[in-house]
Amino acid sequence: MPINLTQRSEEEELMDDLDSSGEVIEQTLQELEVINRLLGGNRLSWKGLERLIKIYPQEKYTLLDIGCGGGDLLILMARWAKRKGYNIEFIGIDANPHIVEYARANCIHYPEISFQCLNIFDQTFANLTCDFLHASLFTHHFTDTQLIDLFQVFKKQTQLGIVVNDLHRHALAYYSIQALTRFLSKSPMVRHDAALSVARSFRRADWQQILNAVQLTDYELKWKWAFRWKLIIYNRTRKA
Repeated sequence: MPINLTQRSEEEELMDDLDSSGEVIEQTLQELEVINRLLGGNRLSWKGLERLIKIYPQEKYTLLDIGCGGGDLLILMARWAKRKGYNIEFIGIDANPHIVEYARANCIHYPEISFQCLNIFDQTFANLTCDFLHASLFTHHFTDTQLIDLFQVFKKQTQLGIVVNDLHRHALAYYSIQALTRFLSKSPMVRHDAALSVARSFRRADWQQILNAVQLTDYELKWKWAFRWKLIIYNRTRKA
């Protein structure tokens, strides 16, 4: 049955259940790591981060990674930062305690990575401050209204900038990932959520509407293969 992709879907993903735990979560996190690595979207995160670092050079940085999942991308960013000689403290944020437990074990050999189990709608999260805020494949889990509220918080708590790495809502992306996960995935959560993630994701006009509502004007929004958006928001005035 054809899917209507003219607007963002608001159907909830199974991953949105904060009580999810056990083998299904572990299988899902492992498969998502493989999918994201094979489709090449991870590098957009550290490319965006490097852009901010070059514009705002300083000796040390703190980064909040919201919706950190199993911590695989944090490991990749930590390795990248070490190669580049950047001193970055990474803090992973996730609301699911079972995922945070998994991520801590996954990142045990990376002292520069720590985790907090927090709901990003709680005041405890809003009280956190950082140089950079990063979100990969996370913002599509929320409605436009929720994102407007969240970006108001992000704007206040972030000293330098924000990097968002998320999906482009497109029919080819939807049916491709649906077919791929149907035949290759062993996780019922991945089979259910993968194509739905595309249906919940963004087109350029969606991002522009959200950012305009938050009065964020200094940003770069670029489409990247395969069907990704790289959004960089500058929170401090850039030198000409």
